[in-house]
Order: sequence, then C-alpha cells, then structure tokens
Amino acid sequence: MKLVLDNGNTLVKAGVFDKKQLADIDYSPELSINFIESVKEKHKDFSKAILSSVKEVSNDVIVYLKNNFSFVEFSEKTPIPVTNLYKTPATLGRDRLAGVIGANSIYPGENVLVIDAGTCITYDLITAEKTYPGGSISPGFLIRFNGLHTFTGKLPLVSLTDFKELTGNDTEKSILSGVINGAVAEMDGIIERYREIYNPLRVVICGGDGHFFADRLKSSIFAVPELVLVGLNEILDYNEL
Repeated sequence: MKLVLDNGNTLVKAGVFDKKQLADIDYSPELSINFIESVKEKHKDFSKAILSSVKEVSNDVIVYLKNNFSFVEFSEKTPIPVTNLYKTPATLGRDRLAGVIGANSIYPGENVLVIDAGTCITYDLITAEKTYPGGSISPGFLIRFNGLHTFTGKLPLVSLTDFKELTGNDTEKSILSGVINGAVAEMDGIIERYREIYNPLRVVICGGDGHFFADRLKSSIFAVPELVLVGLNEILDYNEL
C-alpha cells in the first residue's frame, strides 16, 4: 500500500493506493502528523509515500514522512515520466504537473487538456508524445465572488449555487449569472482554441468544482475527480523506491 498526499490550497487529500488502484481517500483542513497517523492506522501495511504541496510544509511533517516511509517529496527535481517544457519548473504548481501525468497514464498516446476547477481554474495540456508545454491559470469561483465583494463598495459576498439563468433579476442573481456564465464561457472558449491546435483532443476535468461544469459546457468532457492523486501515484511508481 502507498500513501499519496496532495496538500492543496484549501484541503489536504490522502489517497491510499494498492498498486494502480485508489483504495481509499481521507481529507483534512491541514497537513499534520496526527492526520497522517490516523490514515496510517487504518491501513497498517504502508511502505511508500509521496507528498505534493502548493504551500509550505512544516519540517516536523517532512521528518516524520522520511522516518516512516520510503518517501518522495515531489519537487521540480523529481524524475517524472513526461517531458516538461515549462520554462520555470520551480514555480510550476505541483498539482498541475501531477494532473497531466495522471491524464497521460489514463489516456496514453492522446492529446489531453486537463482542467482543474478549484481555488483557481487551471488549464494544462499533455500531448500524445508525452510532452507538457504548459497551460494557464484563471480565478476560480471563490476568488471571483470575493473579488467582486472586496473591490467594490456595495456588492455583497455571494456563495455559489446551482444558478443556470443568463439574466439575474436582483443583485445576487446578477453576480451569480456573471460569475458562473463567465467561467463557463471562458472554459468553452479555451477548449475550442486548444482543439484548433491539437485535434483530436480529450478534455478531462477534476477539482472541487469540476462537477459543476459537467452539464454546462458545450464540449464533451470526462470527469476524473482524483486525477492529481493518480498522477502522484504514477510519479511514486516511476521513482521505484
């Protein structure tokens, strides 16, 4: 059994893998030794672990992982099974790279656009030749709602709901219309532009808000909720601890 840790902007995911199969997943608001031990207690035969983090991790956690597992801390120096053409690999979000590696493992030999709809909405391409040229980063729903509230004098802070109308008949619904329809139009437009260059193109979506877009987009997409964990497991296997 292998422990795969994804320390994201808002949530920690701990995936438990049996070879290529995701057997279990646990969540925590923060990465701590107590959280890791609680996962370990449920699955006592762990041997390997990998950690990907988009923010700073305490040294105590790193030491604990090194002392208790054959451990990989995913960084720009970690060997990976794809060619990374990103010009500043040290600034590349680990989750973005893990996502395209996961997509390549599920859909080998295909051009795949990975959309991760979370705190940010990221668009990342992996080519049929296993090359990662880069992608783009856009504000997610939470950032868009907070931005409208923070940088205006009177607009309220609105929470995401299942709003599907084009026209809002009050201020809250107008914000929902602008944010939701704007994000959907952005996503459709970016998918179409990628399809003009890379055809055929498979589109997969993951992230906490991924399900929200599924029935709103013009394009056919495939939902793979735990794509980042799948990619991290591939990286762990590739390093053959």
